[in-house]
Amino acid sequence: MRTWTVRDVMTTAVVTVAEHAPYREVVDLLVGNRFSAVPVVDGSRRVTGVVSEADLLRKIEYAGAEAPRLFEGRRRRGERVKATGRTAGDLMSAPPVTVLAGTSLPAAARLMDAEGVKRLPVVDDGGRLVGIVSRGDLLKVHLRPDDEILADVPLRGGAAVPGRRRRPGAGHGRGRRGRPGRGRRPLVDDRHDIAERMTRQVAGVVEVVDELEYEYDDRAILGAGIAYGIA
Repeated sequence: MRTWTVRDVMTTAVVTVAEHAPYREVVDLLVGNRFSAVPVVDGSRRVTGVVSEADLLRKIEYAGAEAPRLFEGRRRRGERVKATGRTAGDLMSAPPVTVLAGTSLPAAARLMDAEGVKRLPVVDDGGRLVGIVSRGDLLKVHLRPDDEILADVPLRGGAAVPGRRRRPGAGHGRGRRGRPGRGRRPLVDDRHDIAERMTRQVAGVVEVVDELEYEYDDRAILGAGIAYGIA
């Protein structure tokens, strides 16, 4: 089964800014390109931070009230400091939340959700920028054609199981878009659950219609044997 990673869906042509880029230049870049955020990189294209619309808005939010106040929390104090920033390096959020190109799509989605971000800079092992991935990029797998999705299902037709060859004529399958069907298999053991779980993990599958049938279920037989003390 093919495992889709961030590398398969990321955008490689990434617009960036240097740490010394002035405030107005960053505003022009975000507004002109309709970006909500942009990576900040050093001379070696290592990601040192991300500057977003929210970071830039500190100048408006705290205009004329940049001085820290008594008993104010750390977060609020940091925001007031950003309001005095003049460059991308002053304004950016750091350290940046990044992801490796080989990260699986589910792991990338969980990271976005946990960090509350809409996109992630993609870096290599040295922290150098190689792309960017957004929430929309992760959803691209659900635009794949049915035939392409079915080709990635490791147990097509319900006749192949891990560690076994396919038995000709042993199964059939049907399905609708994003819903691979699972057909009949003459002999079934605990690999039934494995088959369904692996199919759900195929990129682009949104629902599995389980139509597996058995001649016997060896899990039930084993359970009965244990219950009677004969296994």
